[in-house]
Amino acid sequence: MSIFLSGVIEGFYGRAWSWSARTAVVDFLQREQFNTYIYAPKSDRQLRRNWRELYADDDFENLIKLRAQCRQRGIQFGIGFSPWGLQSEYSNVDREQLRKKFEQLNQLDCDVLCILFDDMPGAVADLAQRQTTIVADIAAFSNARRIAMCPTYYSFDPQLEQYFGAMPADYLETLGALLPSGLDIFWTGPLVLSSGYSQNDIVAISGKIQRKPLLWDNYPVNDGRKISRFLHTLPVHDRPAQLQDWCSGLLANPMNQAFLSQLPLASLAQSFKLGAGYSAEIFWSERIAELVGEELAPLLQRDAVRFQLEGLDALSPSERELLIADYARIDNPISIEIIDWLREQYRFDPECLND
Repeated sequence: MSIFLSGVIEGFYGRAWSWSARTAVVDFLQREQFNTYIYAPKSDRQLRRNWRELYADDDFENLIKLRAQCRQRGIQFGIGFSPWGLQSEYSNVDREQLRKKFEQLNQLDCDVLCILFDDMPGAVADLAQRQTTIVADIAAFSNARRIAMCPTYYSFDPQLEQYFGAMPADYLETLGALLPSGLDIFWTGPLVLSSGYSQNDIVAISGKIQRKPLLWDNYPVNDGRKISRFLHTLPVHDRPAQLQDWCSGLLANPMNQAFLSQLPLASLAQSFKLGAGYSAEIFWSERIAELVGEELAPLLQRDAVRFQLEGLDALSPSERELLIADYARIDNPISIEIIDWLREQYRFDPECLND
């Protein structure tokens, strides 16, 4: 029986993490007893728009090193591969290009391969059938030990049809019927940005896809035009420990800020460990100093609600400068992320959607 996947899927748009930040996140995952790291940044064009291109040696060496660190820490490593364009037309030439691509990607010896059709045009009558064919071909080319697929319509949220066209009839049900029972299917919940998950939510999607869903949890991610104006540092709510029974896994999509993301991610680990005994308020009071340091904790306790609920646009220029001065006094990577955010270094660029 496959283990419950818990950890992160680095699947956001915009400013990417540094390689050093990624290694820090892997160490964090081990400390908090998560088990999985999926490398899938939208800015890595060799995994998305330019998937036909092979990685340059230097770039691929960084992935090899990241994979090695995951292995040393006992963390499953995976990648997210998006075969852009094939949802509309898939030829024998495309199939051969996929085979060549995976000759390189197989050197990563992935524990988990995520085949992602998210955020692509989807109004194609035989979309589910075409995607299952592509998944089957990739599975034959890949040496990954576990495979997950993200549908184009990965939520019940009506905004997906607004952006990507009308969902074909029985799309999710067809995927569930055609994909092998051991293959995971991602779902973000009733909404793209779901505030939480209930048993009724899980039952609703499980019936359509004929298996437990693999949750792609879009918290604490903040990569969109609106949500990039906020820092999601507060503990999680409504992610009960029973999700470990109801689902095949939960992979959280973190913020562009790798170190700040560790606050809500640690609360997720605590929710899974403590079950009914978990309290977001107690977590915040008991663990914040351990996670961010004694110097920084009082500042974050003062500002976190404001950063998350009011956001950057509610701060006047003078307030921003005062905050920058406060955080600049503390030598901490979290301070740097907050200062960069206050200085608009994470401002949303719509061009990132073309990655």
